[in-house]
Amino acid sequence: MVASLRHRVRAACAEAGIPVEDRARLVLAVTLLAEPVLGTGGTVGLETVVADGVLTIGVRLPEPLPQRRLDDLPQPAAVTDGERVTWRLIAGDRPVPAPADDELATRQEMLALTTRADTLAREERALRHELAETNSGVLAMYVELEQRDEQLRHAHARIFQELEDALRPPPPAVPGLELGVCYSPTEPDSPTGGDLYDWFVLPDGHLHVTLVDAVGHGVTSTRDALTVTHAIRTLALEGHPFRDLIAHASHTLAPIAPTLMATVLLARIDPATGDTQLANGGHPEPVLLDTTGDTRFLNPPVVGRGVGFPDPGSPRLVDLNLAPGATLLLYTDGLVESRKDIDEGQARLLEIARTHAGRPATVLPREVVARMHDVVIYADDTVLLAIHRPAADLQR
Repeated sequence: MVASLRHRVRAACAEAGIPVEDRARLVLAVTLLAEPVLGTGGTVGLETVVADGVLTIGVRLPEPLPQRRLDDLPQPAAVTDGERVTWRLIAGDRPVPAPADDELATRQEMLALTTRADTLAREERALRHELAETNSGVLAMYVELEQRDEQLRHAHARIFQELEDALRPPPPAVPGLELGVCYSPTEPDSPTGGDLYDWFVLPDGHLHVTLVDAVGHGVTSTRDALTVTHAIRTLALEGHPFRDLIAHASHTLAPIAPTLMATVLLARIDPATGDTQLANGGHPEPVLLDTTGDTRFLNPPVVGRGVGFPDPGSPRLVDLNLAPGATLLLYTDGLVESRKDIDEGQARLLEIARTHAGRPATVLPREVVARMHDVVIYADDTVLLAIHRPAADLQR
């Protein structure tokens, strides 16, 4: 239902020619209002009107909201009247199309917002540098700017945390598979990073998983990682061969993002049979917890180069069968490099994964990450995905 509301808002914005970043804030505001209501079985009304060069979006809620809640929305409401919240935006000269797919549209919106934030950050740094070069007569103004900058940092951190939550999709429902994920940022209050993942079910019923670690830090790395996941999802849905996805994405993005570099790990799983293919572009080796209790890195290993690197893609795929009762772990390098010794990290990962192999896939990643990060000398973003195929007696 929330996805349907977002689709209607995007369709109205597209028709009215609303810029993508304004559309993104409006979609996020409507989502934040609607999710708590729909999650408790309530109803949310939506009205959209374009007239006299103005797009009007109205949301009707079961009960009025406090003004503080409305003031915290990423797109402030123009009018509030009891249970109705209304936004008005100036229409553009021509339509601005929005993808029909909710995930693709969300990624487009997040890209627009992160790009805008990156631009604002550069402008802010330039302004602060210029002010630092002036004489003591502007000291009072500079102090005021610092105070406003602190307020902006807190506001941006809150917004980016919401964006990070939107960028980390929940596990899709896949009959025959159990999925779990844990994301651990470099710092507890870190708003953004370059470790992202994407998983979705293809029309043929196979599960596709993309795990990305973009080179760099902050907003720029998030934008690059988002660009890669968006490109690979698009190529996969268009039906391009699995073995060519990393190389194709790299060649497609090279003209528009020549400095982008990211490692990529792909998995394609048939839930009915457990048949799995893996393609690697520079990621650490996946771990298999088999039905005998053995925990090991894949042999032969999955090798290859990532997006933006010379000769991107895997020279060969690795095929395996995820037997009933087995679990596959996919992760970024922050999991095994927290003590700076990757060999030690990999040995600890095998032991900890073996110890906790019986835990449900929904909680296994969180417990493994917590124990791998008991001592952190080198901090880096970490993503750990668990893909478990329940034993046959549990599937019946």
